[in-house]
Amino acid sequence: MISYPNAKINLGLNVVRKRDDGYHDIESVFYPIPWCDILEVVPEKSGRGKVKFTSSGIEIPSNGNLNLCEQVYQLMHDEFDLPSVKIHLHKIVPIGAGLGGGSADAAFTAVMLNDLFGLKLSAEKLEEIVSTVGSDCPFFIRNKPAYVTGRGEVLKPFDIDLSGYWIALVNPNIHIGTKEAYGGILPVKAETSVEELLANDVSEWKNAVKNDFEASIFPNHPEIESLKEQLIDLGAEYAAMTGSGSTVFGLFENEPQQLLFPAGYSLKIAQL
Repeated sequence: MISYPNAKINLGLNVVRKRDDGYHDIESVFYPIPWCDILEVVPEKSGRGKVKFTSSGIEIPSNGNLNLCEQVYQLMHDEFDLPSVKIHLHKIVPIGAGLGGGSADAAFTAVMLNDLFGLKLSAEKLEEIVSTVGSDCPFFIRNKPAYVTGRGEVLKPFDIDLSGYWIALVNPNIHIGTKEAYGGILPVKAETSVEELLANDVSEWKNAVKNDFEASIFPNHPEIESLKEQLIDLGAEYAAMTGSGSTVFGLFENEPQQLLFPAGYSLKIAQL
């Protein structure tokens, strides 16, 4: 079985408060976008409880830990005694780029295992399973626009449709770590919620819908701020950094032309 785990962007991101457990509560809207990895899960002919994971494409740092896809398999095997499988991930979505690529891979693994082995688990149950792997993972189970609170795991359907817009995503191949991202953040609840701001026309988002991480990250990485400015200069109705960076996206009414960026940058242009 093959699937195509897609990335997401953040439409607005407010860091609301630091929690007692060391995490932060956020407020954002997650929106799925067509920048995808390729994931294959194949049942082994015999055996149970073992997973063989391989990957290609972008190198995935492991630090000696199991890949998120493997972690999901182990969680589901522990509860449902699954047959052994082979998992191959061809990594295309940049890593540590604010696009949720790893979270999508984990969530799609859960969905595929559910389908392959006829577990008939509800979306709610799958969200519960993958939430232990990563805060963004539950979003990719339903994979529809959602208003997100808590650590990113509390989801509410959000009625927004950007169909017809073109999106340009630029990743400058800079990895922003969690410590750096939150280092310059002063959590505060916004006067107007992201929900309310996004109810306005896209043309009105430019000076109102903000990502709190930009104020923390732009001073240390002016080249990321420059990407945002370039997209606006090239005609984007709205541009912002997604997540804690370093990818920047722009929304265009028409297909953007003449987007030129330095060698080593990743560029994706697609119609939503």
